[in-house]
Amino acid sequence: MAAWSLSVGIGSCCLSNSITRTWKFPSTRFFTGMNKTKPGSETLIVTGKPLLRDQLSRICASKTSIELRDQVSTRSAQANDLKKAVSYLFRTKAGTLVKVKVEKKREKYSILVYVSSLEVSGDDESRPVMVWGVYRSDSSCFLPLDFENSSQELQTHTTETPFVKSSLSELMLGLEFDGKESPFYLSFHLKLLSGKDPDGLKMLTHKDANFCVPVGFTAGQPLPLGLSSGPGNDSWNFAFFSRHSRGVVLCLYDDSTTDKPALELDLDPYVNRTGDVWHASVEKTWDFVRYGYRCKENVHSEEEEEEEGNVEAEKIVLDPYATVIGKSVSQKFLGSLFKNSSFDWGNDVSPNIPLEKLIVYRLNVKGFTQHKSCKLPSNVAGTFSGVAEKVNHLKTLGTNAVLLEPIFSFSEQEGPYFPFHFFSPMDMYGPSNGHESAVNSMKEMVKKLHSQGIEVILEVVFTHTAESGALRGIDDSCYYYKGRANDLDSKSYLNCNYPVVQQLILESLRYWVTEFHVDGFCFINASSLLRGVHGEHLSRPPLVEAIAFDPLLAETKLIADCWDPHDSMVIPKEVRFPHWKRWAELNTRYCRNVRNFVRGRGVLSDLATRICGSGDIFTDGRGPAFSFNYISRNSGLSLVDLVSFSGPELASELSWNCGEEGATNKSAVLQRRLKQIRNFLFIQYISLGIPVLNMGDECGISTKGSPLLKSRKPFDWKMLASAFGVQITQFISFMTSVRERRSDVFQRRNFLKPENIVWYANDQTTPSWEDPSSKFLALGIKAESEEEETASLVEPTEPKNNDLFIGFNAGDHPENVILPTLPDGSKWRRLVDTALPFPGFFSVEGETVAAVEQTQQLVVYEMKPYSCTLFETINSTA
Repeated sequence: MAAWSLSVGIGSCCLSNSITRTWKFPSTRFFTGMNKTKPGSETLIVTGKPLLRDQLSRICASKTSIELRDQVSTRSAQANDLKKAVSYLFRTKAGTLVKVKVEKKREKYSILVYVSSLEVSGDDESRPVMVWGVYRSDSSCFLPLDFENSSQELQTHTTETPFVKSSLSELMLGLEFDGKESPFYLSFHLKLLSGKDPDGLKMLTHKDANFCVPVGFTAGQPLPLGLSSGPGNDSWNFAFFSRHSRGVVLCLYDDSTTDKPALELDLDPYVNRTGDVWHASVEKTWDFVRYGYRCKENVHSEEEEEEEGNVEAEKIVLDPYATVIGKSVSQKFLGSLFKNSSFDWGNDVSPNIPLEKLIVYRLNVKGFTQHKSCKLPSNVAGTFSGVAEKVNHLKTLGTNAVLLEPIFSFSEQEGPYFPFHFFSPMDMYGPSNGHESAVNSMKEMVKKLHSQGIEVILEVVFTHTAESGALRGIDDSCYYYKGRANDLDSKSYLNCNYPVVQQLILESLRYWVTEFHVDGFCFINASSLLRGVHGEHLSRPPLVEAIAFDPLLAETKLIADCWDPHDSMVIPKEVRFPHWKRWAELNTRYCRNVRNFVRGRGVLSDLATRICGSGDIFTDGRGPAFSFNYISRNSGLSLVDLVSFSGPELASELSWNCGEEGATNKSAVLQRRLKQIRNFLFIQYISLGIPVLNMGDECGISTKGSPLLKSRKPFDWKMLASAFGVQITQFISFMTSVRERRSDVFQRRNFLKPENIVWYANDQTTPSWEDPSSKFLALGIKAESEEEETASLVEPTEPKNNDLFIGFNAGDHPENVILPTLPDGSKWRRLVDTALPFPGFFSVEGETVAAVEQTQQLVVYEMKPYSCTLFETINSTA
C-alpha cells in the first residue's frame, strides 16, 4: 500500500520558564499503512526517534495496521523486557469510557488509547479522531507540531489522528515514543467528524477538561506527603498539599549551581491530584538533584484578592516535608533528592530519666562554644560538636538534660525563634556549615550526651514562622491565620489545629525522635497551640491531644512554654493548659513569685506554694514533677543582671539593683548582690519541680541590663575561672547532689503530705501569709517512713529518716530563728547559709549547731539579712 510522509520540527524554545537544553521535545516523521489480516482489527502506531542535543529534532512514526492478537502475543513474548505498565481510566459527560495504557518496554513508551461505547451518527462519513498534543511546563502551551499532509491546528499545535476498530468493537489508537523524549504529558480530546458537521463534535472529560496522561513518569501516590521512594525503590514519589492552588508545577533541577529548573512538570489536576494533594512519581534514572514547587494563582474570594494580592503566588517554594534541603546560588532553599547518609548509632539508648529527677541546663548551640575562650577548632566552635566537647562542664553542674534553643532551620535575620523549615537542623551548627555535616554533627552530639547519661530536649516553634519563605506561597489561607484573627495579623502565625498543619507538626516531632533520638520537646508560645482554625480558644485542642497520645512520642518529655518571641517583653498570659497527664509546663508563675520574694516584695503564701511544687497549677492529676522552674531565661535579664539593674524600663523584670544601678565597686552592694544570686539558686534547687538553669548564669554573664534576646552574649569560658565562677559552679554542683541524696523530698512525682510539713515564723508561730511586710518564712519537713517512701514511687537508695529545716529571710535586718526541738540523740547540722563567706556558706559534711540551753535543747540561729539556710538532723553519735 502506498506510503505517505510528513515532517515536523519541534523545538524546546516554546517551553515556558526556559526549560534547559537537557530537555527537548522531538520532531516527528510519520509513515502509515494498512495490513488487515482480520476485518475490524486495526491499530494505529506512532513511533518516535530520540532527539539530538542543541538541535531541533525529529520523530519518525509509522502507522501500521496489525492483528490485535499478534500484539498481545508479541507482548507476552517480551514480558521480561517490560518495565512498567500503567492504566488510566477516564469518563466523558455522556458516559463513554476512555482507557489509556502506558507501557515502557526497553527504551520506548507505548501508549494505547481505547474508547468504548462511542455512539457514531448515522452518517456513513462519520469518523472519530483524537486531537492531541504534548506539553511539559504549561498545560496551556503545547509543543508545536508541524506535520505535512496531516490535519494540524497551527495555533494550538495539536494533531488529529483517526481511530480504528479493534476485534472487540472498541476504538483503538497507538502511539510510541523513544524513552529519551520523556517525561511529558500527552493531552487530547475526542472529536467526531462527519459530512453534516465538518467542525466535529468535541468530547472532553466529565470535568470539561482535556484527557491528560503522564508519559515517562506516573501519577504517583498522595501519601506520604513529601518525598518518598516508590515501589521497588526505583522512583521518587512527590506529594504536596495545596488546597487553593489552581495548579502546581513540579520543578526539578539537574545542577546544584543554577537557579533555573531543568524540567518543570505542570501537574494535571485530574491525574495528579487526589483531594487537596498534588502528586507525581519520577524514575530515579534521571539525574535530578533538587526539587521545588511553583503554585499557580490561588483561588481567593474577591475581597481576599484585593487585600492580599498574589505577590508570591508564582515563586518556587520549598517542600514543607523535605528532610534534606540545600541552598541555591541565590540562597534559596530547595529540597534535595539525596538522602542523608547512614549513621551508626551503635548501642545508643535514651537515658530515659524519670521526669522528677531531671536537672536541666538551657543553652544556645552557637553561643555555648562560639567564644574564642572555648579553645576549640574554628570548625567545631559554635556547633553541635562543640556542645559535645563541653560535656564535662555539664557533668560538673550535675546536669542530666540539656534544653537546646531552637535548632530548626531559621531566618538568620530574625533569629532561632523564627523557623522556615521543621525537618532540618540549621546549617551553621555543622562543622562545614552544610546540611549533611549539621545532621551528622547533631547525631554525634546526641549519641555522646546519651552515653554520659544526659538527655536532649529541643525547644520547638510550631506556632509561627519567619516572615519570608517557609510555608508562604503554598496555601496561606490553610497554613496561616492571616485574615481570620485580628490579633494574629502580620505575625506569620500558623493555623496549628488546621488538619494539614497538625499533620505537619506531628510528622516533624516523630522525625526528630526516630531520626535524631531526641528525648523531648519544649513548645514555645504554647498558648497559641490552643487556638482553633478561626483563632478561637479551644478547651480541648486536637493537636495538643494528638501529641499527648501519639505512640511514637510516648516516652518523650512534653513541656509547654507560653512565652511568645513576638512579644518577648510581655509577661506570658496564664492559661489553663490541657495536659492529659502528659504535658509539663515551664512555670512562669514560679519565676515571678520567687523574684518578688527575693527582692523583698510579694507575700509568703506565694513563695510557699512555689517551693512545694505549685499545687495551684499541678494538683489536677499531675504533680510537682510537671513544673519546670526557672529564675532567668534567654530573654529578659540574666541572673547577675537581676540583682544589678532595676530602672523604670525594667519594671516587668521584677529585678532589684541592691542599692546601686549597674556596675559598682562598693563592697556592701557587691556582697548583697552575691548573696541574692546564691538565694535565687538555693530556692530554685530546693523547690519541688525541675530546676532549669540558663546558660551563663553559673559564671555571671551579663547583658549590661538589656532584656533583649539579641543582647545575649556568647559563653565566656574564662569567667568560669573567676572567683564568682568558681564558687557559683561549686554551689550549683553541691545543690544538685543534695537534691539527689534527698530525692525523697526534692525529687518527687507526688506532693509532700501536709502532715509532714510545718510552717514557721521566726519564733515558731504561724506565718503571716498575706502580709506584704512579712519577709521571713521557714518550714520543717519530716522524713517519711519507709512504707510511705514505697507508696510514693520514690526509689529508696539509702535510709532517709532525717528531718529538714529551711529558712528564708528577705528582710534588711537579721532574724533569730528558733529551730524545732529534737528528741534525745539528734542534732541539727547546717548545710547552707548563703550569708557566710565562700567556701563556708555550704558544706557537704555540715556544721553542727549547738543548743543555747542544754537543758531544753533549744537551738536559736541568727539569719543575716538577705539569706537562706538549710539544716538537717543527724544522730548525735555521728
